[in-house]
Amino acid sequence: MTLIAGVDIGNATTEVALADVAAGAPPRFLASAIVSTTGIKGTQQNTQGVFQAITQALQTAGRELEQLDLIRINEAAPVIGDVAMETISETIITESTMIGHNPSTPGGLGVGVGTTIRLDDLGQASAGEPYIVVADHTHGFLDVAARINEAAARVNITGAILQLDDGVLVDNRLTAKIPIVDEVKLIDKVPIGMPAAIEVAEVGRIVETLSNPYGIATMFGLSPDETASVVPMARSLVGNRSAVVIKTPAGDVTERHIPAGSLRFLGDRTAEVDVDRGAQEIMHAAESVGTIRDIKGEPGTNIGGMMEKVRVTMGRLTDRDPAGIEVTDLLAVDTNVPQKVTGGVAGEFSPEAAVGIAVMVKADRLQMQRIAEEMTEQFAVRVEVGGVEADMAIRGALTTPGTSVPIAILDMGAGSTDASVLREGQPARSVHLAGAGNMVTLLIKMELGLDSEEDAENIKRYPLARVETLFSIRHEDGTVQFFDEPLAPELFARTVVLHPDGMIPLPLRHPLEVIRQVRIHAKQRVFVTNAMRALAAVSPTNNVRDIAHVVLVGGSALDFEIPQFVTHALAEFRVVAGRANTRGTEGPRNAVATGLVLAWEAGR
Repeated sequence: MTLIAGVDIGNATTEVALADVAAGAPPRFLASAIVSTTGIKGTQQNTQGVFQAITQALQTAGRELEQLDLIRINEAAPVIGDVAMETISETIITESTMIGHNPSTPGGLGVGVGTTIRLDDLGQASAGEPYIVVADHTHGFLDVAARINEAAARVNITGAILQLDDGVLVDNRLTAKIPIVDEVKLIDKVPIGMPAAIEVAEVGRIVETLSNPYGIATMFGLSPDETASVVPMARSLVGNRSAVVIKTPAGDVTERHIPAGSLRFLGDRTAEVDVDRGAQEIMHAAESVGTIRDIKGEPGTNIGGMMEKVRVTMGRLTDRDPAGIEVTDLLAVDTNVPQKVTGGVAGEFSPEAAVGIAVMVKADRLQMQRIAEEMTEQFAVRVEVGGVEADMAIRGALTTPGTSVPIAILDMGAGSTDASVLREGQPARSVHLAGAGNMVTLLIKMELGLDSEEDAENIKRYPLARVETLFSIRHEDGTVQFFDEPLAPELFARTVVLHPDGMIPLPLRHPLEVIRQVRIHAKQRVFVTNAMRALAAVSPTNNVRDIAHVVLVGGSALDFEIPQFVTHALAEFRVVAGRANTRGTEGPRNAVATGLVLAWEAGR
């Protein structure tokens, strides 16, 4: 009897399948285990996670490490995701720019145009001239409202800019209603004596004039060149309920452009494409070169820096020369990333087009062999490198009740999407592609402007809801759920993630539907795209239609949406797809670990 542990080192998790194997009998699986992967997949840092997972499985089975005869690990190819900006335009606040702002609690309604004036200087204002009052934190809402009411009989006050969060309080006390924008933290940077415009929309609506470059041009009499320079500002105000724009003394908006650069694909043929052409052109170039040997980025550009960072990181972790690190696959998806308007008075952002990119570094069997040798020394148990992940996954997937050859699998993990197809009497065909769950998390984080990767991960993994009252929430599908006990006060009027451990409020102002659409689109752009790429690559005719049955395995196959997206996309090609249930007990997980055990048993 031989006690074997199959170990699947993934980008996010390390899984173990523990089994007794006797001559002439099928393996008897004793236990499974799963822990978080330590370090980047395919590096020496993985050893700690492997030890934890094996220890956990042995404890479940009531065995000791000394009883273990063999550990089989997968060939692990590292995958790194990053974002390369199509165009990074920084709108810098100088003495010659315009500024915009969108507080959460503006006051009043409508559009107001006038000259900025300090509250303390209202006594010197010219009669009949339109003014927009600027009040700092030294003036409370009662003082501001009283002074504006008193001056309104003599001068035309068309709006107000406040440093404190007092917009509604001031509005409630004014005899003549005006638009008010508050929460301007850097109010000392607001130029005085300059033309300004304020717009506050009704609740549930958004600004229309100040989010339109020609609307700004109309108010300030701008030339065509000046109008073109305020486009980033207008774009940053799209979707806001309120805004203020101020024209400063003279000059143009200063912009700094960092080139995205180009990618060069080296394969059976060579192709080069500018990143700013977008994801579709990049992927078309990748497909045109046949089998990719390496991908290089243009030096001195955004994408060049990213590709060099990948090589340096992997070179350091694997003790190899970065110049010798080869990138063998790339997934590009179009996205939008909020870029901060440098020097803005209240943290303004402008949405910029970007290309999200995940790349895969060529698997180094010698590197994996060195890791196996180190594990052998540390564990005092023989460790060997098993086969390619996709081939091992297909063996594990075949333990799903109801499956048989011919069969194709999609292994959807955290860093990569693998596919393999097995037909009777033929060797398995497999492919290992960059981009999976981690890429989706990255896109959600970047598109929503989140600081926390944990928030992005929660948005990816769990449904959303809106807390409408302290006793009810509205789910993202529109249904309302009521509670007998009041919810926590900090959840009121917030969008929350329905985590198994409780509701988690999100630090976002976006409507629930916007967050949901970002999540859905990110999953579709990564998983549906990669599913089609992978299955076409393993099809004998490079056509997805020639594959009849697909089994979904891997951690991402547990997602509450991804399998449906992939299944729906494949249904258009009349391909039947569904989740695996490895060994009839593990669901879509543990397929590679199980396959490593089965492959050893079959190869004896």
